[in-house]
Amino acid sequence: MKIRPRRLRRTPLLREMVAETRVHPRQLIQAHFVVDDPAAKVAIASMPGIQRMGVEPLVDRIGGDLELGLTTALLFGITKEKDPLASSATNPDGLVPRAIRRLREEFGSRLTIVTDVCLCGSTDHGHCGVLRAGQVVNDESLPLLSAMAVAHAEAGADIVAPSDMMDGRVAALREALDAAGLSDTAILSYSTKFASAFYGPFREAADSKPQAGDRKSYQLDPRNAREAVRESQIDTEEGADMLMVKPALSYLDIIGHIAATCEVPLVAYNVSGEYSMVKAAAERGWIDEGSVVTEILHSMVRAGSDLVITYHAREALQKGWLK
Repeated sequence: MKIRPRRLRRTPLLREMVAETRVHPRQLIQAHFVVDDPAAKVAIASMPGIQRMGVEPLVDRIGGDLELGLTTALLFGITKEKDPLASSATNPDGLVPRAIRRLREEFGSRLTIVTDVCLCGSTDHGHCGVLRAGQVVNDESLPLLSAMAVAHAEAGADIVAPSDMMDGRVAALREALDAAGLSDTAILSYSTKFASAFYGPFREAADSKPQAGDRKSYQLDPRNAREAVRESQIDTEEGADMLMVKPALSYLDIIGHIAATCEVPLVAYNVSGEYSMVKAAAERGWIDEGSVVTEILHSMVRAGSDLVITYHAREALQKGWLK
């Protein structure tokens, strides 16, 4: 028999030599939930191994991450200061700007800081934009999102990541950042964010569940592929430096489509529900956690992602799952 594909699968070294996809620590982004209490360290029941942290414990945690090779952190602010117009989100001395300044003071250019830009964590109604008569109003939300992005960038964020899914928000953020003299601040757009059932644990973690209704009028329909690609193309035209698909595991086809049609770096978000399913099955002994996490991360990169946001990042490196 002349053709025997098994020849190159015969030994671990041969398999490693011809592996088409590899995941490097610098491709992984660890997400963090930062809270008002500077010393807080609170476990999240639905996300085993993940905690809400005050700024000082966060500094310690990220210091450990850097030693593992995790050089990028994504910050989500969780504040008790909520009102209809998300005033705390746009405050230059608010929770996230304070955390950014402290991290920058401690780690300088060793750390790349990405911040989530959305109003849901600071509105009393839990929606991602301004609410009028029960409807999220698009254009009125853009100045608030822009002010939030500028506050983060002025504090030292390298990348701002709008996750709100308002139309035109990338262009609005780019214009506001440039006007503030922050043209070097990059935008990672949550360009393809689906109205997914996989966000449940995150909404507990971030205290950002809508008080009424849902987010289907602004997040993408999970059934639509062409619309997903179109959203990414629009955001690229508006000035996005990077794009995102969220969630990732159920949308590997979308990652492939966007990677083939858009020329900017693409990020996959391995979301909370995906993380918690793996954790729940592993705790019951139904799966081998390390093998499953390794397979999941490689699938996202294989599909076309350049980077992966994942709650598994720290543990994957600590336990050597990617070696």
